[in-house]
Amino acid sequence: MKPLLFKSIALAVLIGSLSLGWLWMNFVGMMDTRANIPEQGLIIDIVEGDNFAKIVQRLESQNIITSSLYPKIAGKLYPEITLLKKGEYLLDDQLTVFELFKKLSSGKVRFHQVQFIEGWTFNDFKKALEQQPVVTQKLHNLSTKEIMTLVNSEYDHPEGWFYPDTYNFTKGTSDIKILKMSYQSMKQKLERHWQQRDLGLPYDSQYEVLIMASIIEKETGLAGERDRIAGVFVRRLLKNMRLQTDPTIIYGLGENFDGDLKFVHLRTD
Repeated sequence: MKPLLFKSIALAVLIGSLSLGWLWMNFVGMMDTRANIPEQGLIIDIVEGDNFAKIVQRLESQNIITSSLYPKIAGKLYPEITLLKKGEYLLDDQLTVFELFKKLSSGKVRFHQVQFIEGWTFNDFKKALEQQPVVTQKLHNLSTKEIMTLVNSEYDHPEGWFYPDTYNFTKGTSDIKILKMSYQSMKQKLERHWQQRDLGLPYDSQYEVLIMASIIEKETGLAGERDRIAGVFVRRLLKNMRLQTDPTIIYGLGENFDGDLKFVHLRTD
């Protein structure tokens, strides 16, 4: 009986080992297989309340992965991949199943961009943000004074205070937060230039420098002409003369400007 018992135990161990080996090979093979991600990529949005089990089920129902069993096993062996980070992820079609879950737990979310162009008015900035479908809109029904308070500005008037640049943001970022980034960028740059300014210039504040820079920018599109134009305006200010510059009138007319400046416009407050 003993030899027969020994052989039975040995056979059971062999079968168990082979079964485990087969399962392990299948597990490794499945996790190393490319996920069924379209060639153009796939966007996965992980929101509040989503957990590893929910995302696995969602991916299986969308046929991105063929089985939920092996990812769940992987979650037990590698618990770090179950710690999914909220956000929007762009997945490329080269990812394996295991790499897919590593990406979703990495926190490397998708970034969007909005570009603020030099010479834009504050209304242009707001329109650009309104056209961003993934931006959380909070500016509606707010006065400019309220907006300036929300971006931590001491000024009521918004023109010139937002730095023209390209800003990266994640889905759900508010328009106020993006404006705050732009405002802080302008403040820092303006402070640096204010500290480096030439002495004797007829400016009492950083804001006056900003206003003058905006006028000069609208006077010419050629960077090489700006020093000369700035010199003309400085000399006029030192002599307490009017600037007599078209951009200030055009700005005052706003949307009423049709491209033709008239004498009556020069006498309009």
